[in-house]
Amino acid sequence: MDSTKTSAIAYFMIFGLWMAPALGSDTAKEKRWAEQIVDGIFDGEPKWLEAEGHKFLGIYTPATSSKPKGGALILHGVGVHPDWPQIINPLRVSLPARGWTTLSLQMPILKNEAKIEEYTPLFKEVPGRLNAGIAFLKAQGIQNIVIIAHSMGSAMASHYLANTDDATIKAYVGIGMGGNRSGTVLDNDVSLKKIGLPVLDIYGSNDIKPVLESVNQRANAAKAANNSAYTQTKIDGADHFFEGHEKQLLDTITAWLEKTVK
Repeated sequence: MDSTKTSAIAYFMIFGLWMAPALGSDTAKEKRWAEQIVDGIFDGEPKWLEAEGHKFLGIYTPATSSKPKGGALILHGVGVHPDWPQIINPLRVSLPARGWTTLSLQMPILKNEAKIEEYTPLFKEVPGRLNAGIAFLKAQGIQNIVIIAHSMGSAMASHYLANTDDATIKAYVGIGMGGNRSGTVLDNDVSLKKIGLPVLDIYGSNDIKPVLESVNQRANAAKAANNSAYTQTKIDGADHFFEGHEKQLLDTITAWLEKTVK
């Protein structure tokens, strides 16, 4: 075991989760995820960030391109971790070669059996984690910062962006953005009505029901916000996790960022 990673885990266990204040997130599960994945990180390195007294895991992967473009905060979906093999890992390790430093964040999570609606109280913990990620990237000298989020991560990102006056984030990519949950914070269309920055709403033709049934609602929400920088893109044949369509997803995102973020 790499000594740096070993000491990082020890610090995280002693001073992070065990001494963290009571939160809605399942911090014991966060701890288990950290123990399982840190030793398996070959691209990038673990970084322990702090929000409201709670230490949480981020995975930092610097850009390798000769022309760095900025930094991307990557947010995962329900109940998983910042190196999840579907969508999250492929993006966090591939974007650096295209000029984007990535910082994949552990977002608030619940037990596997939790219902989607139970995630609502966790949204109050999202700003602290995103602000910690933004501060970390800025400390590396990165000012061009975007958010790339999947599924529940997109709902969290949308809610955050709809309720902040901070203009730090230059663009937002939402993958598999859902809706149709009776106007709650879980609905991206509710938040999109208040977001004015460039948005790429990307989904698969075989995506899950909440995504497909809210396609028009999301587009109409962006129209209500007078957001002319909103783009909705469908990838034919892709499911919610873009299995077998990873390169197409990467190409679509980077092409949009290339023309959107200067």
